[in-house]
Amino acid sequence: MIRAYKFLLRPTVRQEQALGEMLCDHCSLYNGALQERRDAWRHVSKTSVKYGMQSAQLKDIRAFDPERQGRWSFSSQQATLRRLDKAFAAFFRRVKSGHAPGHPRFRGVNWFDTVDFPKDGDGCRWNSTPHGPVTRVRFQGVGHVRVNQHRPVVGHVKTVSVKREGRKWFVVLTAEQDRPEPLPATGSVVGIDLGIANLLADSNGDFVPGPRHGRRAAAKLEAAQQALSRFPRRKAKDRTANHRRAVEKVAKLHGRVRRQRLDHAHKTALSLVRAHDFIAHEDLTIRNMSKAPAPKPAPDRPGTFLPNGAAAKAGLNKSIHDAGWGVFLTILHAKAESAGREVIAVDPRNTSRTCPECGHTAKENRPTQEKFHCLACGHHAHADTVGATNVLRAGLVRRDANPA
Repeated sequence: MIRAYKFLLRPTVRQEQALGEMLCDHCSLYNGALQERRDAWRHVSKTSVKYGMQSAQLKDIRAFDPERQGRWSFSSQQATLRRLDKAFAAFFRRVKSGHAPGHPRFRGVNWFDTVDFPKDGDGCRWNSTPHGPVTRVRFQGVGHVRVNQHRPVVGHVKTVSVKREGRKWFVVLTAEQDRPEPLPATGSVVGIDLGIANLLADSNGDFVPGPRHGRRAAAKLEAAQQALSRFPRRKAKDRTANHRRAVEKVAKLHGRVRRQRLDHAHKTALSLVRAHDFIAHEDLTIRNMSKAPAPKPAPDRPGTFLPNGAAAKAGLNKSIHDAGWGVFLTILHAKAESAGREVIAVDPRNTSRTCPECGHTAKENRPTQEKFHCLACGHHAHADTVGATNVLRAGLVRRDANPA
């Protein structure tokens, strides 16, 4: 199996400058390749430029510009061109499926933060000083950079990436390793119902409160955004020192919220995986759940619109994103695979409206957001617990119908 590792880099001043130049030159290569594709398609011949054609030009580009493009790894530049090719492949896939296309865009220097090295030893070398007291990683054109390695890397390193987050630099590794031994069986099964007030409720009647990291940091974020809005929009090179500090403060606050959300998701998913052999959850389409409501034109007043609850929906959407359901489910599936547990997603329709005692389904069974009262048999329970119970039953039926 493939596992990723992320470590903090400790570059010197000159190494940090070289890393910034590497990102800048790769960004220039990305934008140049994008411009070539756009110009070729706008020509009367309607020519489509592919990755192979652009990769074949790299040798000439490096020879023409040895001080910039010629400094860096050939393989990392190929990875940057593949990145653009994947963006176009995703664009055409969305066009074909009828979704919003989202044409690939030019990247500013501040919006290009990662350079990939497809193979360890080709333009980069993990643990480049194995006999030294400190772990280092070597990048072509940069040198041997110190790494704050807080845990051992197990397996054979396949790819290496350097990433910038604010003022910090990280190295991201992917290592191929043997599948770990599964955790001992517990004999326990559980269904979970995701929510906002509570991040999740399980079929045993337990709840995990929603941490609401974004809401708690909202006041500081609002003040930082207001301070940033006082500066006119300028390119990064033209910003004053105060402008740069305001940008960094906003990025720092958002980064902190992101790390808090990830930490909570990891700990919650790990507790579920350790305690249960089988976990069922709702198959949520989060993108559709967080869409803005469609406008309602007034039939008797052209050019005006009726109230459509957009303000209330915006608040709900903000809470959905703050809960981080997608991140949590991704982490849960990854940890379950490593631990030998089984996770199944089931259809969420009517899970909180169906009585787990008699099977009666009706909208009126849920009079409030939290209460469930079956009109047929009188069963009382928390609505989220009822939903988790029905999710577990549906998951067990699906598992038995499709045995591994």
